[in-house]
Amino acid sequence: MAKPAAKKAAIAGGWLALWQMVSLIVHQSVLLAGPLESLKALTQMMVTAEFWQTVSFTMLRIAGGFLLAFALGIAFGALAHRFPIARDILAPAVSAMKSVPVACFVVLLLVWVGSKNLTFVIVFLVAFPILYLNTLEGLGRAEGTLLEMAQVFRLSGWRKLRYVYLPALLPSLISACQLALGMSWKSGVAAEVIGTPLHSIGQQLYFAKIYLEIDHLFAWTFVILLASTLFETVFLALLHRAARRMEGTDDLRM
Repeated sequence: MAKPAAKKAAIAGGWLALWQMVSLIVHQSVLLAGPLESLKALTQMMVTAEFWQTVSFTMLRIAGGFLLAFALGIAFGALAHRFPIARDILAPAVSAMKSVPVACFVVLLLVWVGSKNLTFVIVFLVAFPILYLNTLEGLGRAEGTLLEMAQVFRLSGWRKLRYVYLPALLPSLISACQLALGMSWKSGVAAEVIGTPLHSIGQQLYFAKIYLEIDHLFAWTFVILLASTLFETVFLALLHRAARRMEGTDDLRM
């Protein structure tokens, strides 16, 4: 365990040293601020109440949009798996969510819901098709020998879900969550940069660009990386734990 951690730390340290060296060569903080300057800017920001208000604003909306997409993606994916007509009805909407650029949605949503709720809706629109399609794919894997055996032994609907559908769905669902979480943060913050809602990380990135505060730009980028990694780690850990509990070891009595 220690060796992989030490290896990762050494690699990260090497990249940071290279970044610092290049910033010293450039010697223009408006072009490339170094890690030490960025860390100083982050430290100064972290002692203010505005910093925590900004982080909370963006985190809550991204988390809310993703969690809604997670719940509805699974629910509608299961519905579409059970009823092919539902899949046909949902196909155009899912295709539009996948294909239409985020910027187009941002312009429309600024008119419809305002900048305050922009992040929440954008994250939902980006994450929903990923979770929906992977749910469909995962449930489709359950069709076959295992499902036929479950029908032969007349397992209840709950035990079919627990011992047939869940093991088939879980790998696709975990993969979908990893992709959707990353896309949620990228699209959510990008939408905030365009819509600049008050007290958002996107607004701070926009101000950093306007005032050429490159050290603040890197500092906020680090905050985004840290927040997204923390949220992904916690959510996936909870998902694995819930799956283990559902897969429990009780018998298969009919």
